[in-house]
Amino acid sequence: MLRFVLALFLSGAALAAENGLSRVHVPPMKTAIYIGSVTLGTGEFRREGERFTATYEAKVFPWFFWSETGRITITVAAADWERLARGETIEFTGDALNHRNKPRKVAGRALPGDALSGRIKVRIHVDDVELIFNGPYRLAP
Repeated sequence: MLRFVLALFLSGAALAAENGLSRVHVPPMKTAIYIGSVTLGTGEFRREGERFTATYEAKVFPWFFWSETGRITITVAAADWERLARGETIEFTGDALNHRNKPRKVAGRALPGDALSGRIKVRIHVDDVELIFNGPYRLAP
């Protein structure tokens, strides 16, 4: 039975790696800051080659005037996409540009739970602060 489940997982993961899955859904994630919190919500990431792009909205509570929106792009090399499909943890990098045209550096890690979902850790550098968000992800066609 275990062999069957493992074979099913690997065949599903291989299918994901062969461009069958081109979207990534990440629900809103929240992190604490000094006397407050930041909630990061993204649109659906769409795959274009090795790049996944989405819009984002960062809501800062209670300092709403620090909130921002923009575009975020994450790069996942083809070799890393294949490693993720095999159930291995991968690292990724990316960039974001907010509505004021201010750049943000992005880095993170994806830890697969099965062929279509897992956990994601995202680090976003905002000026001299590093915001760390943790949450689930789900792949979709």
